Formats: sequence, C-alpha cells, structure tokens
Amino acid sequence: MASIYTCGECDADLNLTINQLFPADFYFEAGNKGTLSFAGIDESKFRFEKEDKLIPFFATVNYWGIQRNRTKIKCKSCGHPVGYIYDDGPPLTNSPGQMHMGPSQAIPRAPRYRFKIKALKSESET
Repeated sequence: MASIYTCGECDADLNLTINQLFPADFYFEAGNKGTLSFAGIDESKFRFEKEDKLIPFFATVNYWGIQRNRTKIKCKSCGHPVGYIYDDGPPLTNSPGQMHMGPSQAIPRAPRYRFKIKALKSESET
C-alpha cells in the first residue's frame, strides 16, 4: 500500500507518492529533521520562488558558505509554502570526489525536494 500526500492547507493533490521518497536513512548534509525528501515532483502542481539568503550554512561536511541559494515550493492551488528545493541530492556521477574524500561542490548534484511534514497530509492509496 502506497501513501499519497496532499497540501495541508487546501487538500489539493500534490501527486507525491512514497515511490519518489528518499529512504529515512539516506544521508543528506542538510539534515532531514521534520521534513520528507523526494527525488522528483510533478512541477505542474507547484509554484516556485527563488530565494537568496545571506546567512552562514553548511552545504556538506567539509564545505560552508555565506550565501544560500534555494527555491521555495508553494502549493499551486492556495499558495501555501510546503518546502524547498536544494541542490544537495545524490551526485549525478559515480565519482568518489576529489582525492576520494567524498562528493564536493565540483560534482553536479541532483536536486532534492524537501517538504515540511507539517505542510502535508498523508492518505492511503488503494
């Protein structure tokens, strides 16, 4: 039995299923506290808003920066913010990174769609 996620504000179907969900133990540098991370989404169900913040952040274990570029994800039906898109997903290549010390910013990363658990409702699919 799969689970489908809807907007917590307006109950609009967001077309998010557990088939697209990263496993709970999948490692991300930015953490997963209070969020669900998806590998892909149906972009027709959302509105996107670019966001640049000038605050310190840790992108990876060995890399930090001052400016964070991310994209806010909003429900297309009601405009309620439901999550963010980060570029810290799995590497697009099988490269072990510079000097075999793990992925770095030089390796292109797949986008990760991180949704706030409180912004979603979960229902069962039959």
